[in-house]
Amino acid sequence: MKPAMIRDTGAWQLQVWLSFGIAVFLCAVGLAYLPGADLDRVFMVMGYLFCLSNVFVLSKMIRDNQKAKMEGRVDTPMFKYVVWSGFLLAMALTAWGLLRMEINETYKAFLGVAWLYLVTSAFTLAKMLRDRHEADLLAGHDDRA
Repeated sequence: MKPAMIRDTGAWQLQVWLSFGIAVFLCAVGLAYLPGADLDRVFMVMGYLFCLSNVFVLSKMIRDNQKAKMEGRVDTPMFKYVVWSGFLLAMALTAWGLLRMEINETYKAFLGVAWLYLVTSAFTLAKMLRDRHEADLLAGHDDRA
């Protein structure tokens, strides 16, 4: 007997995608109108993308390790170290770049909140997409063909 997998509702999926889209939009607006040097803008875009990509890598590693533990397997400690280090480095460098910019404190706060909103909504999106994938696998809908 296959284990039951409860799927997310359409409303939840819409809310997750909207939340992620709003976060991306707010980050884009904040960076587009960032006062100061172009180098600051480029650094922050790079930092946001670095954080965003690391969110998905970290989410995948944690979820894969959870499944692997149930099967008696685990990733190498070095891989976990690399993934966690990459995520923490991305967050730290982005925070450092944001704090060192010589711009209005209110603008820094806007960029900081938009950035954290992006990161948290990306974690939620990654979980929702992985849940959908696992539900499809349990249902026998393997779309890798």
